[in-house]
Amino acid sequence: MPVLLLALALAACSSKTVQYPEDHERMRRIDQAVETLRDAYQRKDRSGFEALMLPLDQLELLQREAEADFDAFHSIAVDFKIERIMIEGDDIDVYVHWQGTWKKDPDDSGIRQRGHARLQWVGTHSILLRGVQGDLPFGMKTRQTFTGPSPTRPAAP
Repeated sequence: MPVLLLALALAACSSKTVQYPEDHERMRRIDQAVETLRDAYQRKDRSGFEALMLPLDQLELLQREAEADFDAFHSIAVDFKIERIMIEGDDIDVYVHWQGTWKKDPDDSGIRQRGHARLQWVGTHSILLRGVQGDLPFGMKTRQTFTGPSPTRPAAP
């Protein structure tokens, strides 16, 4: 009898079915959208980066900052770790932790940064970026302009 129960338990565990296939598929599309955004930025793919965004003023600034990074850095390596996804109707908030390295030339040790951001997406079948908040990896050139070395002041007499 115990062998039969064990066999039934193993059979039940090995044949997992997705309880909510529509939700599972939507989560897969959300994850893919985040990965595609990261990949397009990392590969400096201007059209791929832009294709993920709704045509909004806030996102035009984000696109300009990313394009400045594309021009300023020889290589960009960024990793995203999704910490939480919140879905309410068509609105999707994806909270990510990111870290990356931006190099101006191949021999450069690079600029290393990390942070947290909220990527606001919209959609069910087609997932598009509609807003961003937080400390974003996009715009590192602008960030380095503001945090670069300050000019030295002459010593007081």
